[in-house]
Amino acid sequence: MPRHRLVRVIATLAVLAAGSASAQEVKRTELGRTPVSGVAGKEVVMQLVEIPPGATSQRHFHNGEEAFYVLEGGTAQTPGKDVKARPAGEHGINLREVPHAGYANVGSTTLKILSVYVVDTNKPLQVPVP
Repeated sequence: MPRHRLVRVIATLAVLAAGSASAQEVKRTELGRTPVSGVAGKEVVMQLVEIPPGATSQRHFHNGEEAFYVLEGGTAQTPGKDVKARPAGEHGINLREVPHAGYANVGSTTLKILSVYVVDTNKPLQVPVP
């Protein structure tokens, strides 16, 4: 294969790979944020979290509580564990500073989760953990 054609093929593959990587990122859309009335230093944050097929929700914790509700289900897998369904309607609460997530969407549909946080104002909403 001529060198100039090989360079074009490699460049095309790089562009395609970059497009695939960005398509597999978790998307977090903030829907609202407001101070908790009557409680200094706390705020409520509402967020839509979309985890497309192949993306990983990195392990993390919050500086407060998170209540979540699965709007559109999917299939998740944490490394070293069995595949787990995340059905629409699943809900729960993640406690302050307790690490959670760390799973990949191994299904064929985007997992959509509505999360509501009651967190410390002026602290990061999400703190990554190994």
